[in-house]
Amino acid sequence: MTNRPVANPHLDTMTTTIDSDDYLRRMPKTDLHCHLIGTVRAETFAELARRHRLDLPAAPETIFRDVNSLPPDPKLYENTRIPVPRGRAADEPEVSYSLFQVSGWVVEALRDADDLTRITYEAFEAAHRTSSVRHLEVSFDGVPPHLRSLGYLGAAEAYAEGIRLAERDFGMSGRLIAAVDRSTTAEQALARVREVADNPHEYVAGIGLDNLETVGPPERFADAFRLAGQAGLRRTAHSSEHAPVAVNTVTCLDLLGCDRIDHGYYVLEDDEVVARCRAERVPFVVAFTTSRRSWRPWRRASVAAMVEAGLNVILADDDPGLFPTTLTDEYRIAADDLGLSRTTLRAMSLAGVDACWLPEADKAALRQRFIAEFDALDVSGAEPADAPGHHAG
Repeated sequence: MTNRPVANPHLDTMTTTIDSDDYLRRMPKTDLHCHLIGTVRAETFAELARRHRLDLPAAPETIFRDVNSLPPDPKLYENTRIPVPRGRAADEPEVSYSLFQVSGWVVEALRDADDLTRITYEAFEAAHRTSSVRHLEVSFDGVPPHLRSLGYLGAAEAYAEGIRLAERDFGMSGRLIAAVDRSTTAEQALARVREVADNPHEYVAGIGLDNLETVGPPERFADAFRLAGQAGLRRTAHSSEHAPVAVNTVTCLDLLGCDRIDHGYYVLEDDEVVARCRAERVPFVVAFTTSRRSWRPWRRASVAAMVEAGLNVILADDDPGLFPTTLTDEYRIAADDLGLSRTTLRAMSLAGVDACWLPEADKAALRQRFIAEFDALDVSGAEPADAPGHHAG
C-alpha cells in the first residue's frame, strides 16, 4: 500500500517505507494503554487455573484461544461515518468467550501478592522482549474479595514490585493507573478514587475510566475525577469507543480533566471536535486489535482516518495477552495496512513519550534516549545499545 498523506504537522510526511520487521521490533516504544489483567499469558493462566482447580467451561488454553467479544446491538451504529461491520468475522470461533468473562477468570486465578508481582513482571518482560518497550503504563482494577486481606496498598505494592524487578532486569520504566469501573455508581467511583488519593504510592501516577461507555457516561464520574485532580493524579478515560458520539470525548476533556484519551475513534463523527483535538494536540492512545474480531477492520479504518485528520495518535496494545497481539504487531499494521512511514512512526513513538506520566525530568531523559536509539537505527540499522542492567529477554 502506498503511504497516505498525513495532515498532522507533528508527523513528518516523508515517504520512507518500512522495509524490515526487525526495524519495527527494535524501534523504542512506550505503551500507555495496557490493562494488566489483559497482559496475562495463556500459559500463566493455565498454570494458575489448574493449580487452584478453577471450574472452567473449557481448557484454559482453549478459552484464551477463543476470546471473542460479540458485537453489541447494530442499531446503535447505523449511519456512522465509517460503517461498522454487522456480520461475523471469518476467524470467529464457534464458541466465544468475551473479554470480560475471561478477565474475570484470570482474576479468580490470582491468589496472593506473589501472583500479582508475577503477572506485572511478565507484562513488562513481554513488552521488552517482543516490542522494545522502554516505558509501560498498566491499569489495575480494585482488589477482588478473595484478595481483600492485601488491601489497596498491599496490592499496589505487589504490582510495583513487579515493575521494580523489570526496571532492574530490562532497563525499563513503568507506572500504574488505578482503573475506575464505569459500571459502578458515582459514589462507588468516588470511594475508589478517595482510596487512591488517601494512600499515595510512588508508582501510581493516575486514574483511568474503563469498561464500556454504554454502561456509564463520563459525566457520572465528575466528582471522582475532580478529586483525582485535586490529589495531583493524572487522568485518562475510554471515550468515543463504543458510544458512537464525539461529545463523550469533549466531556472527558472539559469535565473530567483528562490528560489523554483512550481510543476515541468516534470523534470522527464531529468535524468541530476533530478540529479542536487537532489544535490542542490531544493524545489519543489507540489499538488496532480488539476482542471484537468483527470490528478489527473498522478499527483500522478509523485509526487511518484519525491519522489523516491530523490527530495526535499514539499506538498501544490494550490487552495483548488476551487478543493476542504485541505492540510491534500494532506498529506493523500501521506500516503495512496504513502505509505509514518510518518518519511518521518515529513521531508517534515520541508522542508517546510526551504523553506518558513520568516526572518531567525522567520524561526528558526518556525522550533523549528515544532520539538516540532512533538515530542509531535510521543511520546504521544497528540495534540500540542496551541500558545498564538491561539484558535480552
